[in-house]
Amino acid sequence: MKSIFVIAATLIQLYCFSQYQIGHSTITFNDPSRSGGFGSGGGPGRQIQTEIYYPSYTSGENTAVATFPNFPVIVFGHGFAMGWDAYANIWEHLAPQGYILAFVRTEGSLIPAPSHGDFGADLALVAAKMLALNGTAGSPFNGKVKQKVVIMGHSMGGGATMLAAQNNASIAGIVGLAPAETNPSAVSVCGNINVPALIFSGSNDGVTPPIDNHLPMYQGLASSCKSFVSITGGAHCYFANSNFNCDFGESTSSQGISITRAQQQQKTFQILDPWLNYVLNTDCYALADFQASLTNTAGTVNQTTCAQPGINALINFDNSQMMSTPTPGDYYQWYVNGQIMLGETNDTLLIPMDFGGTFTVSVMSANGCDTSNFITLQGGVGEAQLNFNLYPNPTNAMLHVEFQKQLHGNYEILDISCRTLTKEAVNSNQLKIDCSNLSKGAYLLKIYENGRYTTKKFSVN
Repeated sequence: MKSIFVIAATLIQLYCFSQYQIGHSTITFNDPSRSGGFGSGGGPGRQIQTEIYYPSYTSGENTAVATFPNFPVIVFGHGFAMGWDAYANIWEHLAPQGYILAFVRTEGSLIPAPSHGDFGADLALVAAKMLALNGTAGSPFNGKVKQKVVIMGHSMGGGATMLAAQNNASIAGIVGLAPAETNPSAVSVCGNINVPALIFSGSNDGVTPPIDNHLPMYQGLASSCKSFVSITGGAHCYFANSNFNCDFGESTSSQGISITRAQQQQKTFQILDPWLNYVLNTDCYALADFQASLTNTAGTVNQTTCAQPGINALINFDNSQMMSTPTPGDYYQWYVNGQIMLGETNDTLLIPMDFGGTFTVSVMSANGCDTSNFITLQGGVGEAQLNFNLYPNPTNAMLHVEFQKQLHGNYEILDISCRTLTKEAVNSNQLKIDCSNLSKGAYLLKIYENGRYTTKKFSVN
C-alpha cells in the first residue's frame, strides 16, 4: 500500500473552500539548445520570459504562494500579435480557484513574423520547468506545485498547444481556444496527441474559420476523451479581453457575432471549470459535472467522446479507522460528505477517532474514471473539550493562550476562509503567538491533542 496520510490536523479543510488572492511573479526560463526568445536573465540560449499568476493569501507582486494544498499548473500561449495581458480574464478567474498559470511571452511580434515551431517548443519547455520548480531549492514554488499540467492556448497559441502536446506524455491535457492552423501544421500532429482535450470555437469566427481550423484539429486528435464546443454566435477574440490587434482583425473578417464578450467567456468557463477539475484534480465527480455542462450550457453545440464515470471502484473498511480501495489506478481522490478531502490522494485513508461522515473514493486510470460505493460512519467530529483561555481578544500584537494542564499536541491558526496560516507543536501549559504580521480580521485558533481538537475564534485589530 502507498503511504497513509493522517487527516486529523486538517479536518476543517474538508468543509471550507474559498477563493485565493492572486500573486504574480516573472521568471525567465532558458533553453540552451536554441537562440532568441524574449526576456533576459535566464542564462545562455533562448530566453523564455513567463508571467506567473498563482494562489496566494495576499495579492500583489512576489507574495508568498499559498501553502495548502499544492497546486496544478496551466501553461498558456497567446494569440498572434497579442500580449499575455490580454488574458487577464483567464488568470483572474482560475488563479483564485487554486491553479498556477504561466503565460509565455515569446513570439509576440508582428515583424518579424512569429515562429510557430519555437512557440510550441517554448510551451512544452515551460510546462516541464514549472513542474520542476516543485523540487527546486530556493524557489517560492518549491513544494507547492502539483505534478499535473495542462497546456492551453488561444488562436496561434492554440495551434502551438498542439505542437507542444504531440508525443508529450508529461502533460495531463490540452485546451484550445479557437486554435489556429500553424506552420508546421498543428492539424497534422493531432494524431500524436492522446491526452484529454477540450476545443472551444466561436461559430461566427472569421479569423480562424472553424471548418478549416478548430474542427480538423478536434477530428484528428487521438485522445480517447476529447470534446468540441461551438459557442453559437461566438467570436474569435472574445475568449480574451479587448485587444486592438485581435479586434481589428476580427472587424474585417467575422460577421454575424450575436453575443457579447462577457457572455462568451461565461459560457466558456461554465464548461472549462469542471473539465479542469476533472483533469488536474483527478475528480471523477467533476467529469459528470463537465458532461452535464455540455448539455446544460445554453447557446452551445458540442461533440464529445468522453465516457461517463463508472461506479466500479471498490472500497473496504476495517471497522476501525482504515479505509482502502483495492481497485488499481493512476490517481486516487477521497471524499467526505460530497467534498474533496484535500491531500487525500492515496489508495488508503486513515480516519481520526470519532470522525463521522459518508466516504467514497474515485480512481482514475487509463481505462477511465470510476467511483466507489459509499460508506457512512456514525460519530461526528466530536471536539475534544480542551479547556484554555486566550487573551487579549481582539489583539494587535501578542495572543496569549493558557491551558489548565500541560498540553502535548499542536496548534493551528486559520483565516476565516479556513486556510491554514501557521501550524506549530505545543508542549507547554501556555503559548505566546505573535499576531503582528496578520492582517486585520477574524481568525480561528485550533488546539489539537490525541487526534481531537477545540476551536476558538479571535480577531486582529
